[in-house]
Amino acid sequence: MKSYRKEISVHLPSHRGFLNITSTVEQCVRESGVTEGLVLVNSLHVTSSVFVDDDEEGLFRHYEQWLEKVAPVVPADDYSDEGIGDDIVDSHMKRHVMGREVTVAITSGHLDFGQWEQIIYGEFDGGRPKRVLVKVIGE
Repeated sequence: MKSYRKEISVHLPSHRGFLNITSTVEQCVRESGVTEGLVLVNSLHVTSSVFVDDDEEGLFRHYEQWLEKVAPVVPADDYSDEGIGDDIVDSHMKRHVMGREVTVAITSGHLDFGQWEQIIYGEFDGGRPKRVLVKVIGE
């Protein structure tokens, strides 16, 4: 069985945002030489996410509004000092709602997706480079 590991750098200048990383993951699959297997894609940061969905700006705007209702920004004076930073508590919660990782099947050397499916990176505390792990295993 083959195994391939690569860390990709992602940098969204805004505090929050979404980025389609499918083409980068596809390139990793090609580099791995795996034609039948699995690829795991996960964020290596506790304030960002990786998930599968449609790459559509309107959908992302709805996610931002919905996430703010599910995991709102909490003013620093509303909780005790947990030591993780006053402005990112909600970013941790948003990450848990959207998920840490995805696993996608590889069939005949290609990501085995349904119609419109793409791998999306979600950023909830941006403005600096972050890392995403791509791990490919198979034959």
